[in-house]
Amino acid sequence: MKRYIFVLSLCAALTLALTACSKQESTTESSTKSAAASKPADPLQAVASQGKGFTVGAMMSAQTVYVMFDPQCPHCGHLWEASKPLHKKVKFVWVPVAIINGKSGPQGAALLSAANPTELMSTHEQSILANQGGIAASASVSPEIEAAIKQNTQLFTSMQIDSVPYILAKNARTGQVVTNNGAMTTAALADFVGVDQP
Repeated sequence: MKRYIFVLSLCAALTLALTACSKQESTTESSTKSAAASKPADPLQAVASQGKGFTVGAMMSAQTVYVMFDPQCPHCGHLWEASKPLHKKVKFVWVPVAIINGKSGPQGAALLSAANPTELMSTHEQSILANQGGIAASASVSPEIEAAIKQNTQLFTSMQIDSVPYILAKNARTGQVVTNNGAMTTAALADFVGVDQP
């Protein structure tokens, strides 16, 4: 019986590892307590009002999906690709955080300040998925964009999320706020946010 439970636990851990990228930093007990004390009561409203991201998809859509992502996360790249067929129906706001490595912040800043974030994000994610490291990004970032990435990352941490991509939305069919850690297929994402598949 113990072996069966161990195998189930191992399978669950591997499934999570295959669909999301986890934070690389360790959390101390005191920082966990302080994050819990400041955890937003309404995460969707917190990300909508405090997160700084770039918008793609149906700009006039009443259906908004927020995705907190790290530019170095390949699972975020898979979610980006899965979201593309829904761009005609749904407005996506991609909120970059910097939790994986030193490239995360500069690449997130480049995406936030891009004239055409959809095009740059597609180029970036193709590079990530091809194991080429993503777009080249300048280490010198404007103070406003650097502050936005830090604020996004602090918001992510305060919500006690431990992996990306993290998706928040209000399901269009049920009206319920829904959240998900990890990548999804296009069909699963459409069902998750309550829209018909393309």
